[in-house]
Amino acid sequence: MYSATIPPMTRGLTALSNILSKAEAHCAATNIDPATLTTFRLFPDMLNFARQVHLSCDFAARAAARLSGDEVPSFPDVETTLPELRDRIARTLVYIGGVDAEGFKGAEEREIVLNRRGGEMRLSGTDFLTLYALPQFYFHMTTAYNILRHNGVVLGKRDFMGV
Repeated sequence: MYSATIPPMTRGLTALSNILSKAEAHCAATNIDPATLTTFRLFPDMLNFARQVHLSCDFAARAAARLSGDEVPSFPDVETTLPELRDRIARTLVYIGGVDAEGFKGAEEREIVLNRRGGEMRLSGTDFLTLYALPQFYFHMTTAYNILRHNGVVLGKRDFMGV
């Protein structure tokens, strides 16, 4: 479970940080206010770019904590600039990089309880990771990528994949 959680989320967050660096360079080269990107939404009822980055980080950190038996960390959503968002990603990478792999032993069957608006959701560790945490992580990461592409930042699949 450790290898199915930490390495892909580490790679994804590292790629997201690099994508943010490209967004900063794009803003500088084209004289675009970076706030144009951080506040942009693909559709009015969707969350803006900064929230997509927050949630990518949150799903990585919370999944690592829940699956390893750690207390779920809290990161206030206060970052609004591209450098602040890159710092949020860096702090998340430090957190998930420090999660003890030993804590993941038995995580496949560990019951994960989520308190959601619609009530409590109970999942095995395997179902939590594969049917909830990873899809959520990649949804928000993909949406952040798409917002930047929509706004002219030159990115490709290799940027998203982190290769």
